[in-house]
Amino acid sequence: MVELFEQDNKTNERQSSKGNQLKWLSNETWYKADYTGYEGMAEYVTSNLLQFSDLNEEEYILYNTEEIHYKYQTYTGCTSMNFFPKDWQLITLERLFQSFYGQSLNKSIYQIEKVENRIRFLVEQTIRITGLEGFGAYISKMLALDAFFLNEDRHTHNIAVLMDPDGAYHYCPFFDNGAALLSDTTMDYPMDRAVENLLEHVTSKTFCPDFDEQLDVAERLYGQLVKFNFGEKEVQTLLSQEPYYPEEIKERIQNILLIQKRKYQYFFR
Repeated sequence: MVELFEQDNKTNERQSSKGNQLKWLSNETWYKADYTGYEGMAEYVTSNLLQFSDLNEEEYILYNTEEIHYKYQTYTGCTSMNFFPKDWQLITLERLFQSFYGQSLNKSIYQIEKVENRIRFLVEQTIRITGLEGFGAYISKMLALDAFFLNEDRHTHNIAVLMDPDGAYHYCPFFDNGAALLSDTTMDYPMDRAVENLLEHVTSKTFCPDFDEQLDVAERLYGQLVKFNFGEKEVQTLLSQEPYYPEEIKERIQNILLIQKRKYQYFFR
């Protein structure tokens, strides 16, 4: 268990659509406390399973679970290393677009009628501002991961680029999957409901409410670029190594992953 203090708190820097999760930065390590359920477990499982994919290790942030003591409370949550130098900036696409055009990117996207045109708009505008010519492939990978792991919080405040001190832009590793795997047990996905029924209510937030619709368009435009090579054994090993969360949550996550693997068979070698 790690003990954190008020001077480490970074809670107000970037909000989820579901609220303001407690976050701290201490000794170049980020800590996040669970807020609506088992977000830390979702981060841990999602990021560690990306090690069984064809993504390079610099393309995603690796999370581990942690018990966090802050003031008079003990939280479960997760930890990750700070992934960019102090003199670099992480800039969300919402902030980037707002700075360049003086308008909300999210509002601009949803003023466009077709999902295909929404995706093209975000990709083309990001390339125009940053010069990152492969941003379409980046978005295709991101939407594939979000569809498989059911990350329902990928709005424009949750997609980012990095800027170095010279003003050059760089790709940001995939991060912030705490809303994946039906982790919100407080408001939306209670533990006493069948997973199969809950899956019918999960929606995406990036370009439309349907994960598969936006994924199909992105893959048609920019390619199918994510492959996994894990099975039930790797999932069981990963879950058994986790020391803080109850078996009930681990069993639910395993069930979700098996369902998703059957649905997205083409993701697997």
